[in-house]
Amino acid sequence: MTIDLHAHSTRSDGDVSPADLVRRAAAAGLTVVALTDHDTYAGIDDAAAALPSGLTLIPGVEISCDIKVDGQMQTAHLLVYLMNRWYQPLTATLASIRQARIERAQIMVGKITDAGYPLLWADVVTIAGTSTIGKPHIAQAMVNAGILTTVAEAYTPAWLDSGSPYYVPKWQPDIQDILPLVLEARGVPVLAHPRGKRGSPLDDHHLETLARAGLAGVEVDHPEHDAAARGELRGLAAELGLIVTGSSDFHGSRKPQGLGAETTSREAYKALVAATTGAKPIMA
Repeated sequence: MTIDLHAHSTRSDGDVSPADLVRRAAAAGLTVVALTDHDTYAGIDDAAAALPSGLTLIPGVEISCDIKVDGQMQTAHLLVYLMNRWYQPLTATLASIRQARIERAQIMVGKITDAGYPLLWADVVTIAGTSTIGKPHIAQAMVNAGILTTVAEAYTPAWLDSGSPYYVPKWQPDIQDILPLVLEARGVPVLAHPRGKRGSPLDDHHLETLARAGLAGVEVDHPEHDAAARGELRGLAAELGLIVTGSSDFHGSRKPQGLGAETTSREAYKALVAATTGAKPIMA
């Protein structure tokens, strides 16, 4: 089995449709792929309808959360697998996160426009299409309007990152408030890329605290984790009894790694599936 448990489609910030994503996953030789769009289940049914023979789809979501690190709030991402998608308290919280993204994006676009740049909210909406509007769509609209030459330029303190005059903090729930909802929805919560490039790395204390609150696993093998980080996380996961996963964090052309760039072991996958009664893997 070749298993990739973290991938995004056009329903969040990927640039490949859910249907095309599962076709690409099969072509890449995967036997299991999880669709984990940011704060939405919207692409799961489309992916399931297009599922090629021989490929299993894991319904998932990547939830944006707050976590306190060194006295400051920063974003943590919680991957959730095989949850009950119709559990209303979690569904409502995801809807609130998405609405907060839209409101934040509107304010940021307004600030850029007020500064004299030719950026239109209607253009951002068009680029987003069926996706929840966020910074990737603002960045692309800025390139299309000739404000910037590349999307990468937008992700700096001069434009859309913290420290910019156009930056607006986003509301998102505390991870300690999300974990109970995930468990009530009978999902399997796995902490995504805790030693990634953005923000301060989460330390042993954070993982210990989250494990006590019900965290089931940690994404160890991720493109942004070096060998030292992987070794430390693997050891800590063993101490805490956490499932170790690996995944590409596929976004299409928006990130360099392809589907299957990092994978999860068969044993970890079986443990993850056994840990839930919320939903079953979807097979063609």
